[in-house]
Amino acid sequence: MHSAPRTDTGLLVLRAVIGVTFLLHGIDKAGDVNGVAQGFDKMGIPAADVMAPFVTYTEIIGGALLVIGLLTPLAGLALAINMLVAGIAAHTGKGFFAQDGGYEYVLVLGIGCLVLALAGAGRFSLDALALRGKQRPGWVRQMRTIAQQ
Repeated sequence: MHSAPRTDTGLLVLRAVIGVTFLLHGIDKAGDVNGVAQGFDKMGIPAADVMAPFVTYTEIIGGALLVIGLLTPLAGLALAINMLVAGIAAHTGKGFFAQDGGYEYVLVLGIGCLVLALAGAGRFSLDALALRGKQRPGWVRQMRTIAQQ
């Protein structure tokens, strides 16, 4: 079943904006992974030297996958978890508004990623080309069933 063209266009725009945002943030982190690790360490994130490159490349690869619409449910879920951890580690107790260090920004990005994980990439994506005439993997069907309840 194909979704309406406006829905597919909306998913494309959402993927592009969120994907480019993560891609650019990841590239920025890649310019100073040691600095990112030091920041993570100050926030109390365990294994900061391991987590800094992990988060960096999750954002670069996940962002790129969202832009092209490939493995969108997986990329969306990975980035949503990334934002959940960022919200807890860096923004807890700072209120809502991003200008005050609050969780507003990570919440919007995280929910956008969760929407993409649940809804999929839409018709204008490599996922749609790869799945043309095929059934979606079982875990994607299960996520969609849960979202529809």
